Amino acid sequence: MQFSEKRNITRWVIILASFIIVSLILWNTYSFFQIFKKEERVKMQNWALAQKKINSADPNADVDIELPFQIIQEASIPIIVTEKDSIINTINIDNDILKDKAKLNAFLQKLKSQNEPIIMQISEGRTHNLYYGDSSLLTKLKYYPIALLLIIFLFAAVVYNFYRSTKMATQNKLWAGMAKETAHQIGTPLSSLIGWLEIMKADNVDETTVNEIEKDINRLQTITDRFSKIGSEPALELKNIIEETEQSFDYLQSRFSKQVEFSFKAPQKPVMVLLNPILHSWTVENLVKNAIDAMKGRGKISIVIEEDHHLVKILVSDTGKGIPKNQFKRVFEPGFTTKKRGWGLGLSLTKRIVEEYHKGKIKVLHSELGKGTTIQVSFKKSV
Repeated sequence: MQFSEKRNITRWVIILASFIIVSLILWNTYSFFQIFKKEERVKMQNWALAQKKINSADPNADVDIELPFQIIQEASIPIIVTEKDSIINTINIDNDILKDKAKLNAFLQKLKSQNEPIIMQISEGRTHNLYYGDSSLLTKLKYYPIALLLIIFLFAAVVYNFYRSTKMATQNKLWAGMAKETAHQIGTPLSSLIGWLEIMKADNVDETTVNEIEKDINRLQTITDRFSKIGSEPALELKNIIEETEQSFDYLQSRFSKQVEFSFKAPQKPVMVLLNPILHSWTVENLVKNAIDAMKGRGKISIVIEEDHHLVKILVSDTGKGIPKNQFKRVFEPGFTTKKRGWGLGLSLTKRIVEEYHKGKIKVLHSELGKGTTIQVSFKKSV
């Protein structure tokens, strides 16, 4: 508990420190932006003074206007000078804009929105308004915080996905460990039950009773074997998937109520696939039980096996309540369940058996609310 609390405290400290660092960067960026903006306005004021000096200079007088000319020529910022709302001069404006009056007026409105105009006193009672835009450096600095926030967002998403995947990997190890421990714990009383069964046979106990007990013991052995294989690489064998699926189907059909109508359809020839028979039977069992739960123990279940050149597909259909389209992928997530009771591990475990152990694919092929669902499992054929 203490370790968990310390880890949570560390996590919050890191989040707070990151927030402070980002805030400082954004504040400094804003400060730089304001400083550059003030510097550009001073440059434009100097440009206005230089323009005024050139306009007021007497051509016959010996006046040095070299510096004003240099200030005007070095201007790299877009400038529009107006007099009584009429444009009288433009600097650093694209020719495409200058040729189109509508575009030029729109560009002027853009400059007006970027900066306050500088008033140029030409003579008594006569003024010009100087409108200017932001330099390329200022524009880049303006969008820098947005780029920074996007980078931070992407970094946070990567960290979150890493944390989530690490957490899921830890949970998977925990479930695998619990499964193996469960198999180990079941093994001891199961061995005793097998011994007692042999004693019952030797004592000529009623054969029907002995047979039923033996079936249940075999079933427990199968369950133990399933749990022992979770978390370890299972041995795959070249098996006829039709025969393996039908055996599991027949077993389940004999165990459930007559209110559930079963049907099975498959090609009349062997289809060979690399399988672990015990885990494959678990896959079929989970899909059938999930379908029966969706129908509340009453309806029709069909298993159809199809094949093409490369794949063999098992389609398990029911006439249950259906699945909303936005939950097609969520039904395979650990812990997701629509039942009041249950851990929500059946389909997630099935997905792991199919995709991780057998390198197959499982998905909700189609579903309609109130009419039923079809789940498809596909495996590569072994030619």
